[in-house]
Amino acid sequence: MTYVARLFSDPGDAVEHVDHEFYDRVTLIDAGENTTRITCSGCDGDIDLEWLYDLIEENGESFDNLDVTVPCCGAVVSLDALRYDWPVGFARFEVSAMNPTRAKYELDDQELADVAVLLGHPVTQILAHY
Repeated sequence: MTYVARLFSDPGDAVEHVDHEFYDRVTLIDAGENTTRITCSGCDGDIDLEWLYDLIEENGESFDNLDVTVPCCGAVVSLDALRYDWPVGFARFEVSAMNPTRAKYELDDQELADVAVLLGHPVTQILAHY
C-alpha cells in the first residue's frame, strides 16, 4: 500500500486516499458505471447487465464458487471467464486509490509488475467510475 501511495506523491499529483481490504470470500471488484457490456465466453452471446446485478444481489458481491449458469446458452461458465468491456476482478484482497489526480492516473505495466512482486501475486487494475 505504501508503494501505491508513493506513486501519487509527485508535486501536483494527489490521491484522496489509498486503502486496502481483505475479504473472507472471493469478492467482485467491479468497474462501476464503466461496465456496460458482458459477453459470454462460451457462445459469444451478450449477457444483460441486470443478470449480473441480480447475481450480486443474491450473493452480496461475494462468492464461494465462481461457476454460474449463463442465461444466453445455459452453459456453466466461471464469472472470471466472461468478457467484460472494462476489466473486473474477483479477489480476496484489494488495494484502492480513490480519486487520483496524477497526469497518468492508470498504473503502467512496470508499476503493476512492481505491485505484483511486492504482493507475491498477479494483480489486475480495475478502473472504476461510480
